[in-house]
Amino acid sequence: MMTGDPTPLTRLKNAPSWLINQAAAHSHRLLTEGFGAADLRSSHYRLLAGLAEHGPASQAELGRRTGIDRSDVVAALNELAGKSLIERAPDPADRRRNVITLTPEGRRRLTELDGVLARIQDDLVAPLSPAEREEFVRLLTRVNDHHAQARTPEPPRAK
Repeated sequence: MMTGDPTPLTRLKNAPSWLINQAAAHSHRLLTEGFGAADLRSSHYRLLAGLAEHGPASQAELGRRTGIDRSDVVAALNELAGKSLIERAPDPADRRRNVITLTPEGRRRLTELDGVLARIQDDLVAPLSPAEREEFVRLLTRVNDHHAQARTPEPPRAK
């Protein structure tokens, strides 16, 4: 019978995929706890930030901007509307869809959540010096950019 945290297998303990996965699990836990204490979730933060950065949008566009599945966007927006953090209004150009806007209370809460997120980031990389933090972010960005480019299909060639 096993108790406590599992000890990584020797084959895995220095594998980048294992280490990234473990760091992601710690990050997810910190985000869940931090945003949960503010009675919100990380998806709420992403939607509020998407509206603040890019302006009003349809539900579908907001989902694309934030990388959140359409069905999850609707549920999260319902919760944000219930807290008066966003407003939905019919799109004047297409009355079949809604345009989502950030309310003043939504902006205020987003600013509050920015502070929560900053504390989470500090907690996540606490053992690193400021220079190591910058290097860590630079290297992760490089790895993520590489894989994002590898997934992007090439445009069809002209015949």
